[in-house]
Amino acid sequence: MLAPWLWSLRTRLLALLLLLLTAVSAVIVGVSALELRSYLVHQVDGRLRAVDDRWRRPPPTVLVEAMGGTDQRPDPEPGSGTGLPRYGPPALPAGPGATGTPSWQGTPEEFLLWQPNQSFGTVAARVVDGRVQDAMVLEATSVTTGLAADLADRLAALPADGVPRTIALGGLGDYRVTATRIDGRDIGGGDTGGEDVVVVSGLSLAEVDATVNRLLLIAGCVAGGGVLLLGVVGAVTVRRTLRPLRRVAATAATVAELPLDRGEVTLRVRVPRVDTDPRTEVGQVGAALNHMLGHVAAALAARHASETRVRQFVADASHELRTPLAAISGYAQLTRRIGDQVPPDVAYALRRVESETRRMTTLVEDLLLLARLDSGRPLEHGCVDLSRLVVDVVSDAHIAAPGHRFSLNLPAEPVTVRGDAARLHQVLANLLANARAHTPPGTSVTVALEVCPTPGGVTGRSASAGELHLSVIDNGPGISPELLPNIFERFARGDSSRSRAAGSTGLGLAIVAAVVEAHAGRIAVTSVPGRTAFTVTLPLIPADSPGTPDEVNPDGLDRADHSDEMDTVDPVTAASPAAVDRPATRSARSPRPAPGVFTAGSQ
Repeated sequence: MLAPWLWSLRTRLLALLLLLLTAVSAVIVGVSALELRSYLVHQVDGRLRAVDDRWRRPPPTVLVEAMGGTDQRPDPEPGSGTGLPRYGPPALPAGPGATGTPSWQGTPEEFLLWQPNQSFGTVAARVVDGRVQDAMVLEATSVTTGLAADLADRLAALPADGVPRTIALGGLGDYRVTATRIDGRDIGGGDTGGEDVVVVSGLSLAEVDATVNRLLLIAGCVAGGGVLLLGVVGAVTVRRTLRPLRRVAATAATVAELPLDRGEVTLRVRVPRVDTDPRTEVGQVGAALNHMLGHVAAALAARHASETRVRQFVADASHELRTPLAAISGYAQLTRRIGDQVPPDVAYALRRVESETRRMTTLVEDLLLLARLDSGRPLEHGCVDLSRLVVDVVSDAHIAAPGHRFSLNLPAEPVTVRGDAARLHQVLANLLANARAHTPPGTSVTVALEVCPTPGGVTGRSASAGELHLSVIDNGPGISPELLPNIFERFARGDSSRSRAAGSTGLGLAIVAAVVEAHAGRIAVTSVPGRTAFTVTLPLIPADSPGTPDEVNPDGLDRADHSDEMDTVDPVTAASPAAVDRPATRSARSPRPAPGVFTAGSQ
């Protein structure tokens, strides 16, 4: 479960609302219950004072006459388990025809409890010299029952100050009691000898507790239902209130998905006008986001205009430089052909002029190509037999760098992609040239093709979809970690281990990245000392794609005609020194390279 501070804003607002409602409801219910209990206890105290006053009243004649002159006190109930006597009204003179003045013959406690309108559950007790003389309770069955000794002792321990107190009387529950010291001769129902007596009166709080509990139950149910109802209403309200914020977030997410890193960007996404009201917090956020998007759109437009001017300048300058460079190269070659008529130092200078002119021409051509790719000019697309192209480029690299050892790892079937054959040739040629220029002689360079079809597809000409990985791997000194993140940038410079060699323009890898991207592919590089790998990923063409690889081979030669430039080597023996050092030879009967490792040794 997520921590509360990780919840969404809507969840936190709703949780806070419910928490506040619950707390307020609990406080209201609790305060109401306490006030009601206090009020009811105050009423009980008033009744208790009235009961306390009845200790001093004379025996009511109406009570004696109501007795009918009969002794209605039953014997103690057998088997009651309390061992306490149970009494009815005290004994009076006999029935009809009896003579004598009716008189009270019970205890003072009975006199108190049997007065008219006395509440059931009333407790009465007399304490003389710290000892309880009598302690009784008026039950709902209109009989009086003596209290147990432990309960009577609790009554005896009360201070005789007449202040109402709440005590627990065991199974009888909570009681509100008072203890008052009076003259024994003033006690109604009989003389106690004139000594001071502490009389204890008590009323049950059962009705008070029942009323308070009933209030708690009803108020709790009402409060709970109210919190639940307000929670539902609050959830709907919060959801509707935050709906504009979700629209603002959706606008920001849409902008985040736009390709803003290059090219012309048309940033027309804006927060709806209804969500930009400055009078609301969400509207202020929406208006600020629109203002920011306007600035971003202006900045992107300015960047695109600047890039367009730079590309146009580079393209124009490169185009204009081609003619004078060609003229310089031609005049240098023409002058060098004079031979003996030119002093040696002049001939050397002319050769350097011709060499640098070629380098400058290559640089101009590379810049012109990058400008065309940056402008989004589409390339020529056809079916390219990439397996044959790899064999051709590796053959050229072996001739150009006989000190390096080149090997091939090709799949069994020809690999076909859709693209510009000349530019794909340039991609692989630049990668191999980079490996030759920045690794010492004797370095092993491996070119591998790996087909990754989609599930259910097959490789080669029958591939329904998928992609392929073209890798160029060498065991040279590696690329500096500082250079690695920027290696595909233009004119990127490395350290001394892979410094720019003579004749390099510094644009080879930049051209590789641009061409691969123009083919809807991607390129990645990993490098550690002893292993550097450039991996080009290109999409495979569908099986029903029009055209065949012969379209890019106008000479009509198949792969076998071009794969005879190097001998094939069995994968098991390819790693042996004899196989690695064997010079490449040409054979008219040599078949296409077998699947596995294909090695060309140094001559």
